[in-house]
Amino acid sequence: MPSSTFDLRRAYVLLLTSLVLGVSTRAGEPMPPVAPPEIPPNVVKLTDFGADGSGTTLNTGAFARALAALAQTGGGELDIPPGLWLTGPIQLISHLNFHLERGALIQFSGDYHLYPLAVTDVHGEKQVDVTSPLHGEHLESVAITGPGIIDGGGAAWRPVKKSKLNESEWQALVKSGGVLDAKGSTWWPSPAALAGEKLVAALRQAHSLNPADYAPAHQYLRPRMVRLLACHRVLLEDVTFQNPPNWTLNPALCEDVTLRHVTVHNAPSAQNSDALDLESCRRALICDSTFDAGDDGICLKSGKDAAGRRIGVPTEDVLVTGCTVYHAHGGFTIGSEMSGGVRHVRVENCTFLGTEVGLRFKSTRGRGGVVEDISISNIRMQNITAAAINFDLYYGGKSALEADDVPADATIPAVSETTPQFRDIHLENIICRGARQALVLSGLPEMPLHNLTFTNVALTARTGAVLTDAEDIVFAQVSITPATGPALTQVRVKNSRLALVPVK
Repeated sequence: MPSSTFDLRRAYVLLLTSLVLGVSTRAGEPMPPVAPPEIPPNVVKLTDFGADGSGTTLNTGAFARALAALAQTGGGELDIPPGLWLTGPIQLISHLNFHLERGALIQFSGDYHLYPLAVTDVHGEKQVDVTSPLHGEHLESVAITGPGIIDGGGAAWRPVKKSKLNESEWQALVKSGGVLDAKGSTWWPSPAALAGEKLVAALRQAHSLNPADYAPAHQYLRPRMVRLLACHRVLLEDVTFQNPPNWTLNPALCEDVTLRHVTVHNAPSAQNSDALDLESCRRALICDSTFDAGDDGICLKSGKDAAGRRIGVPTEDVLVTGCTVYHAHGGFTIGSEMSGGVRHVRVENCTFLGTEVGLRFKSTRGRGGVVEDISISNIRMQNITAAAINFDLYYGGKSALEADDVPADATIPAVSETTPQFRDIHLENIICRGARQALVLSGLPEMPLHNLTFTNVALTARTGAVLTDAEDIVFAQVSITPATGPALTQVRVKNSRLALVPVK
């Protein structure tokens, strides 16, 4: 019998989990419970539909037949046994437990022709994109579970920066094929992928929604590996996800999302390989999971610029607990796409080891949106390669290690709906031992960072804290120990209490 058949006992355990999430998020009010999926007891095996687990046969049709059979009975569990299951894209269904047994490896093909170009429509915002390897839209109760592995075949899609490889790795990559950009600093899998950026920009500026127009840029339009859009009662549990073409896990406009005991394992060189991008979702639990990524680790988003503001769905009522992040641009990140807002979030008992930034908040002029009511506590950090804590409202799409210095503003723009706001954010019981910089607060002169509190925070770094354009900042029992230079530098900081604990 499969280990995850969603019988009454398992459903009861999930229900208990949802009920105990009475943690305080919104100004002291309990977080709404996260509802578990409801899966019928039906079970079918992938091998009953002609699947071949040798790794040489494409199983796209077998997955489709198995899921169609379950859909006819109202849903249930698709059991994927041990084997190497080569496949093209898989479209999920409602009331499904997509269960991988231990030893099961789903290998998505690197042949981009298998992933059709299609028009996506998100609340009226339409564009041409590539079908994601594992995807579903407007589903009720969908789970991806089990101790197997899902590989997105992303190496066939992604560009690679020379700066992210050692010399022998770079030479081997160049000899494998593909092309280099004009500077010789980025490898692309094909000339068409290299040329895709300009073509796609021109087509989108012309508002083209004809997929055929985008065919020459097909490989450039890298899909998100697991894309769940407007789904309710989502569960990801026990699975290892790796090697995405783009972002790894992207629930968007979903409600009642649970990630538990999930592993994301991506190479540091994997471009844009965010581990988790929770986007415009309500009621989410991310717990006891491990992330290793070439971009951000745990990231909350809510749409970009005018489109994100028009859709206007915030990410809210989120609990992140008991997670570990290794390599990533940010261990826990909000932004930079946060135009719909992010609010009522609690992050607790997490460990960040070797990330570029530990706690990362990023946006820029033009985004708009409000990030507020965020509580972060009991965080441990070590060997952080940039800043332990970084609020950057001048974000320009670069990692913290690549970013330029904050510009000196000659003209301060007026506040408008395009001005991002970060306020009412509280950090407590934070330790970092080893970082390039302890703390960076870079607000905007027209919209300073507002009402940030730091309580019982101890940071050891090469350089200290730099605060710019911030107000109502409070330090309580904060110690900053730089190897060189001042512990604290302030520029245009108002109405703040910034006493530091003397370092012995």
